[in-house]
Amino acid sequence: MASILVTGCAGFIGSHLCEHLLQGGHHVIGIDNFDPFYDRTIKEQNLAGFIHHPRFSFHELELRQGAEALADALPAAPIDLVVHLAAKAGVGPSVREPVAYLDTNVMGTLQLLEWMRQRGIQKLFFASSSSVYGNTPERPFREELPLLQACISPYAASKLAGEQLTYTYHHLYRLDVLNARFFTVYGPRQRPDLAIHKFVKLLRAGQPIPVFGDGTTARDYTFVLDTVAGINQGIDYLLAHEQVYETINLGNSRPVPLLELISALGEAVGVEPQLEFQPMQAGDVDVTYADIRKAQALLAYSPRTSLAAGLQEFVAWLDSRPPASPTPIW
Repeated sequence: MASILVTGCAGFIGSHLCEHLLQGGHHVIGIDNFDPFYDRTIKEQNLAGFIHHPRFSFHELELRQGAEALADALPAAPIDLVVHLAAKAGVGPSVREPVAYLDTNVMGTLQLLEWMRQRGIQKLFFASSSSVYGNTPERPFREELPLLQACISPYAASKLAGEQLTYTYHHLYRLDVLNARFFTVYGPRQRPDLAIHKFVKLLRAGQPIPVFGDGTTARDYTFVLDTVAGINQGIDYLLAHEQVYETINLGNSRPVPLLELISALGEAVGVEPQLEFQPMQAGDVDVTYADIRKAQALLAYSPRTSLAAGLQEFVAWLDSRPPASPTPIW
């Protein structure tokens, strides 16, 4: 079994991944900085199921502190591979705070890469985003599409910059890299700022759901455990191959229009949605649509969870959580 470092281990995807890796027998070293973007207690709850696992160690650490800080904080034992999930996430917030997003996502990635170079760690799984495709007219989105003028949000630009950095380190220092562009991941532990999470709370509160645009915008929703399975397959691929640099889409290959999503959520919750149409938000794209043939060929990636089943699992998880103190829903 491998020793794997996971950045962003206390987050939505990161906590599911750590559980999966530990169940598979791996040793996992987790890093998280508990960014105040949302309540720290949510991330602590995400960690609770495995924080005391004998093959897991946790380090509260800010990547931007640099390679020396990473070297001081992390154990000297061998690390076989890094999964880099840590980032400031969200398109809308990045429009309001572009400097913070570029600083965290680009400089944090650069510092991690530099620490890996100094430490001699040669395997990296990098979490990118479907947002790098912007409003590219060709659909479904293929990994080889030219994207230098595609990004329409600072978040997207930061993720594409991260991919460029991973290529630079691959070219100069022979780092093996798999860049994975995630497509609208949802499911239990989803961040409270994301649409599905907000919409369910609004439905339960009897409040209208804001529809930005005319409701025809569409997203390629991917259940979190399907994404985690893809990451795990990517880890296996990296560990089995050398001189690797690949970029893949991890999506579901089925765009769901916003009005269809809201209708499906209404069914999952048992509430008839009320709609409140509003102008499109800056930085939002019209459609995300993953071409997953490359991931299927390289990794045998095959998402299995239907939207209806995934939403039911999310609602069941939300219902199982202890009551929280009142917070703004939108």
